[in-house]
Amino acid sequence: MTLPSHAQIVVIGGGIIGCSTAYHLARDHKADVLLIEQGALTSGSTWHAAGLVGQLRSSASITRVLKYSVELYKGLEAETGLATGWKMTGCLRLATNQDRWTEFRRLATTAGSFGMEMHLVSPEEVKRMWPLMNVDDLVGASWLPTDGQASPSDITQSLARGARMHGAKIVENVRVTGFEMKDGRITAVKTSKGDVSCEKVVNCAGQWARQVGDMAGINVPLQAVKHQYIITEKIDGLSTDAPTIRDPDRRTYFKEEVGGLVMGGYEPNPQPWLTGDLPNDWAFRLFDDDFDHFEQHMMQAMERVPALEKVGVKQMINGPESFTPDGNFILGVAPECKNMFVGAGFNAFGIASGGGAGWVLAQWVIDGEAPLDLWVVDIRRFAGMHRDRQWVCDRTLEAYGKHYTIAFPHEEYESGRPRLVSPLYERLKASGAVFGSKLGWERPNWFAPSGTEPKDIYSMGRQNWFAGVGTEHNHVRQAVGIFDQSSFSKYELTGPDALKALDWICANDVTRPVGRLTYSQLLNTRGGIEADLTVARLADETFYIVTGTGFRTHDFGWIADHIPDGLDCRLTDITEDWGTLSLMGPKARDVLAAVTSADVSNSAFPFGHVREIPIANTTVRALRVTYVGELGWELHIPIAALGEVYDALMAAGRPHDIRPIGYRALESLRLEKGYRAWSSDITPNDTPFEAGLGWAVKLKKNTDFLGRQALEATVGQPLKKRLMGFTVDDPNIVLAGRETILRNGEPVGYLTSGGYGYTLGKNIGYGYVRNPDGVSDDYLSSGSYELVVAAEKTPATIHFGPMVDPAMDKIKA
Repeated sequence: MTLPSHAQIVVIGGGIIGCSTAYHLARDHKADVLLIEQGALTSGSTWHAAGLVGQLRSSASITRVLKYSVELYKGLEAETGLATGWKMTGCLRLATNQDRWTEFRRLATTAGSFGMEMHLVSPEEVKRMWPLMNVDDLVGASWLPTDGQASPSDITQSLARGARMHGAKIVENVRVTGFEMKDGRITAVKTSKGDVSCEKVVNCAGQWARQVGDMAGINVPLQAVKHQYIITEKIDGLSTDAPTIRDPDRRTYFKEEVGGLVMGGYEPNPQPWLTGDLPNDWAFRLFDDDFDHFEQHMMQAMERVPALEKVGVKQMINGPESFTPDGNFILGVAPECKNMFVGAGFNAFGIASGGGAGWVLAQWVIDGEAPLDLWVVDIRRFAGMHRDRQWVCDRTLEAYGKHYTIAFPHEEYESGRPRLVSPLYERLKASGAVFGSKLGWERPNWFAPSGTEPKDIYSMGRQNWFAGVGTEHNHVRQAVGIFDQSSFSKYELTGPDALKALDWICANDVTRPVGRLTYSQLLNTRGGIEADLTVARLADETFYIVTGTGFRTHDFGWIADHIPDGLDCRLTDITEDWGTLSLMGPKARDVLAAVTSADVSNSAFPFGHVREIPIANTTVRALRVTYVGELGWELHIPIAALGEVYDALMAAGRPHDIRPIGYRALESLRLEKGYRAWSSDITPNDTPFEAGLGWAVKLKKNTDFLGRQALEATVGQPLKKRLMGFTVDDPNIVLAGRETILRNGEPVGYLTSGGYGYTLGKNIGYGYVRNPDGVSDDYLSSGSYELVVAAEKTPATIHFGPMVDPAMDKIKA
C-alpha cells in the first residue's frame, strides 16, 4: 500500500499492541487510522513471545483489561477468518512453601473480589491434572481455569486483518525518522517514504518505543532484556490440552506446544541488551543460544518434569523483550507532548495484555482521558529521574528478577538507592530511620528502637516493624511527632487568570480569600477522581498546590492539560525548592509557639488557613491541615533552611518529648481517621459522592467545573456504591487490601486499603459496598458483614465515619 499523506491517527509499530490499538480505533471509533511498521508485522518481539495468557493482577482495572483480551481472542477468528491459536487450557501455579501458599490464598481472595474463578488444589489434584509432574515438594497449587495460551503471530495477523476490515490502513517496511512539532504537539510523522500529517500519534514501537519517543522529546522508560525459552521434542504422555504451568519457586513456566513443551523462566541475574539505542534492523533476529545462562532453569525444570531429562531440545529462543522499572506496562498520553500516546513495555505480558490494552488505549486516544483507573500503567507515574538510562536498566533488572519471587507486603526495591534525599537524611538515619523509596525519594518508613537493627524483615504475617510503628502512632496521638514529608510534590500557579483556571479544574470552591487553603479533588469528565490535593492561596494571583510524592508528573500534567485556552497563568513545579515538615499531635502548638514570634493560637491561625511565619531566621509557609487527625501544621520551608528549622523544632520540642515519625505510622493514623488515599480508596473510577467526599464539591455554587455535568446527572439517584470502613477484632488477621466484603454472606465489594489501628487495637479496612439497587444507610446498617482474608471468612463491623473521634482543636479549641 502507498503511504498516504494524511491520517487522523498514526499508530507506530505492527506488533500485537499496535495492531490491537489500530483494530479498536477502527472498529469502535471509526477513526481514520494508519499503522506504520518499520519491518513486517510481528517482527519486533511479538513473533518470538511465549504466548502464555494469564488474567489475574492486583489491580481490578488491569484484571479487567486482561479478561477482555481472553474474550476478544475467543471470538476473533469468527470475525476475521484467521485463527489465533487460542486454547483455554487453564493455568496451575505451584506453591512449595507456606509463604507462597499464603500468597496464593490471598490471590484466591483477590480473584473472588474481581469476579474471577480461582481454586486452591492439593498436590494430588495437581498430579491428576498433570501426570508427568513431580509433586513431592508441593504444598498445593492455584488453578485458574479460564487462563490459557495463544499464538502471538496468529493473533497479531488476525487483529491486523480485523483492523483492515474496519477501514484501517497498514503499511509495512516504512521507518519513522522524526516528527514535525508545533506548540508542543506533533503535526506530522516523518518517515523513510515521506511525511504524514496527523492529529494524534500512538507509539506502539515495542523495544524501539524509547527511541521513537526521543524523536519527539518524550521519555519512555523501558529496557530490553534477553529472555530465553526452549521448545522440546514431543514428550510421550503429554496431553495436548495440558494446563499451562507457572512454578514460581523454581522461577520457571511451561506450556504444551505440538506435543512438546515450551519452558522458560525469570532468573535473578538477568542479562540486559543495550542501554543505548537498539538497531533498527533487528527484525526476526535472535541472540545466540546461551545454555550456560539457561542452565539454572533447565536444572529446576528437570526436577519438576523428570521427562525433560530424556527429551531433545528442538529450538532455543533467545530474544529481547521490553521490561520496565516497576514491572508494569506503559499506557497513556506522554506528559511532554499532548498528542503522543504510548503503549509499550509489556514485560513479557504483551500477548496476555494485547487485546485489552489496545481496547483501553484506543478509547484513551479518542477521549483524551483513560476510560478506567489505569494509574498503575500510566506513563505519568514516571518522572525526570527515569531519563537516566543506567538507573532504569538497574531497576528494571531488579524488577525482572522479582518476577516470580514472593510478593511480600510492603516490600521495597533496593537498586539505584539512594537517589533523592532530603537534607535531613543523615539526621534521620542516625535516629534509626528505616527508609523506603517513592519516585526516587528516600523517606523514613519507621524508626528502629535503640538496639534494633534498622532493617525490614519481610513476612506474610506481622512484620518486624509492627510494634515500633505502634509506638510512633501512639506518640502522635498523645504528644507530638515530626514527619519529614519533603518529597511532597509542590507547584505554584501564578498569573491574573490563576483563580479562573483553578475554579474550572477543582471540584471544591477555591475562590477563598488570601490566607485560606482548600482540599479538593480534580475530576474527569465521568466525575471520577483524577487527583486529590491541597490548594493554598498565598496572594491574589499566587496559589501553592501540594500533592502526593508519586503523583508529581500525573497531577502537574492534569492541571496543565486542563487550563482553558487563552488564560493568562503559569504552572511551575517547585518540588525541590521546598522541604516539608509536618508537626502533628496535641502538643504541636506548644512546640510551634516556642520557635516563632507569630500568633499560632486557634483564633489567630484557624484550621484551613495558611500563614507565612518566621522560624529560625527563615520565612516558612505554614499550612494548618492534617492527614493524621490531630492538631498540626505542614511547614513548607526553603530547602536550604530545612535542617536549621528541624533542629529548632527538635530543641523546642524536647520538653514535650518530640520524636521523628515515619510513613507507616502516618498510614495507620489516617486509616483511623478515615482519610482517603488517592490510587487506592479514591480513583478515576470513583466519584466524590461515592467516596463520601460530596462535602468537597461545589454543586450548590453556580459555577461550571470539570466533571460537574457527570455529577449533576446522578443527583437524586441512589448511589450504587459507597466507600465504608470496616474493623476486624481478630488480632491474627492481616489486612492488605482487596479482601472480599461479604454482606449477609454475599459478596458486595472488596477492600481498597487495609492496615492496623493502634489506638483502636483493631484491624481497619476501607472498601466500596456495591448494590445495583442502591446503597442507602438502611441497606448498609441492616447487613451482617464478614471479610474474606486469605480465603478464610472473618467477622467484620461496618463504620459510617472515622474510627477514632476527631481530636483536632478546630472542634476542641
